[in-house]
Amino acid sequence: MTGADVFADRPEVIAIELNGEPADLDRQLAAGDAVSAITLQDQAGLDILRHSTGHVVAQAVQELFPGTKLGIGPYITDGFYFDFKVAEPFTPDDLKAIEKKAQRIVKEGQTFHRVVVSDDEARERMGAEPFKLELISDKGSAGDDAEASVEVGAGELTVYENRNRKGDVVWQDLCRGPHLPSTKLIGNGFAVTKSSAAYWRGDQARDTLQRVYGTAWATKDDLKAYQHRLAEAEKRDHRKLGIELDLFSFPDEIGSGLPVFHPKGGIVKREMEDYVRQRHVEEGFEYVGTPHISKEGLFHTSGHLPYYADTMFPPMNVDEVVDADGEVVKQGMPYYLKAMNCPMHNLIYRSRGRSYRELPMRLFEFGHVYRYEKSGVIHGLTRVRGFAQDDSHSYVTEEQAPAEIRHLLNFILDLLRDFGLDDFYLELSTRDDSDKFIGSEEQWEKATAVLAEVCAETGLELVPDPGGAAYYGPKVSVQARDAIGRTWQMSTIQYDFNQPERFGLEYQAADGSRKQPVMIHSAKFGSIERFMGVLVEHYAGAFPVWLAPVQVVGVPVAEPFVPYLREIADQLRTAGVRVEIDDSDERMPKKIRTATKQKVPFILIAGGEDQDAGAVSFRYRDGRQENGVPIAEAISKITEAIAAKAQV
Repeated sequence: MTGADVFADRPEVIAIELNGEPADLDRQLAAGDAVSAITLQDQAGLDILRHSTGHVVAQAVQELFPGTKLGIGPYITDGFYFDFKVAEPFTPDDLKAIEKKAQRIVKEGQTFHRVVVSDDEARERMGAEPFKLELISDKGSAGDDAEASVEVGAGELTVYENRNRKGDVVWQDLCRGPHLPSTKLIGNGFAVTKSSAAYWRGDQARDTLQRVYGTAWATKDDLKAYQHRLAEAEKRDHRKLGIELDLFSFPDEIGSGLPVFHPKGGIVKREMEDYVRQRHVEEGFEYVGTPHISKEGLFHTSGHLPYYADTMFPPMNVDEVVDADGEVVKQGMPYYLKAMNCPMHNLIYRSRGRSYRELPMRLFEFGHVYRYEKSGVIHGLTRVRGFAQDDSHSYVTEEQAPAEIRHLLNFILDLLRDFGLDDFYLELSTRDDSDKFIGSEEQWEKATAVLAEVCAETGLELVPDPGGAAYYGPKVSVQARDAIGRTWQMSTIQYDFNQPERFGLEYQAADGSRKQPVMIHSAKFGSIERFMGVLVEHYAGAFPVWLAPVQVVGVPVAEPFVPYLREIADQLRTAGVRVEIDDSDERMPKKIRTATKQKVPFILIAGGEDQDAGAVSFRYRDGRQENGVPIAEAISKITEAIAAKAQV
């Protein structure tokens, strides 16, 4: 019996889950096997669809470009890619031809067949594919490589054959599968999207390949919806809007991943920081400050250098003395740019004795940190090398930990709502069986249970993330969906029972004994830079009034009315409103268009009738307009919108 037999009356089933793992629909079943259906409505089904589409695209490439060598082709979020060794990089016309050829293969209704092979048979079948031969030789360790694991693992080797209606093998690839029963199930919900350069197995010293990307969905309507989301995301790209709205830039002279904020972006950043700083004070946090660099030993004590050295910038050799002959007469000491604030906050805690009466002790700062991100992953403000964390650390007794985590989580959710994000779920990151984690199983179980219990109280969806914890303890992260449904990891709360021990942190308990506190890390924004990038895209650059760099622009109907608008602007500034007067030589309609493109919330227009009546024409960002609004009423509308953090 096969999966196809079990689900013969359910044509929507495209694969099965066999003993907890996805498998082909025609896999033979044995007594005691646990079997369930996989359809294209399941994420596992979409993954199989996308991987199968990747095979079809690879077949199309090899048929169109004879001599092309196959690399690796996994499914990825929303699609797939496949790497190829080709004579020339693919052009846009090549991609169109590849998609057209793939469509023909889909309509042909080829079938996918899994064949278990020996190492020697695999080498014979893949004899013309040097990259596949390497994977066969590495099969015992290839499973450690996330990309290579779609091809081979530590167990048996399998090849997937594509057969035509006559049953002839027309194409094959080394692959672990599973795949769809037939290419016809791919339908017309796929597209070849782009190509780029890539390196074999991600190693710059290895062969340069061409990577072809594609996307695949259950239906053509799903594909169109995805393409619409992409188009909307492109319009909201914070890198593009950052230039158009004159918010920030990334000068080559400074270096990759190191942004500078222009005056308008500086206003947004300052408003964010001022508000969050005040909210921290209201929530019982004490503001502290720490330096940007530190001696090497501090990060050994914290455990960061042994575990995160590859994400820290190389050390600086400080205080070395060299004589006139170039000989070192005094050895220097290595200093590091800090990649995290917690070790320095531990030193503040340890600077004097602490009593249980002082706990919870909550320290907070906008600490600027530096991470040595690889150049290939740097992306605008959302992945940078230098950024300010709204970083806090709570030092509590073990008994206080649940209440403190509850306090932090409620604080975070309220804060995100203040910035217009209100669609959340939570992710709980725990340890796995790897050796990157420190601490006992009992400590991990206790800490994880506390986080899970507090998360459950919120009523939000809780998604497990095995192996995603920091080395020193489990964490919960708040995942927020933006205006077009994309998910962003925002705030984090981490339970740390390791650093207090490594730093020898103590407090005097009520009975006079010395005890070790629990340390709870929390970043509300994650980083100011990243959060700003998310907000730019969430609002498509049209910030709520309180965050808008320019809240009001005054536009005179003609030059004689400029002084009247300046008087109104002075009153607005007195009320704390950010206002500009456009007294340029441009015509009034052009001035209105310019302010609209800059996404200014309010435009005040004044002409002769307005001046005589002590009023203005009040124009909103969405194009609505009220004429003859008295000055006092206009100022009240604006200040009330700012106080309410309104989006107009």
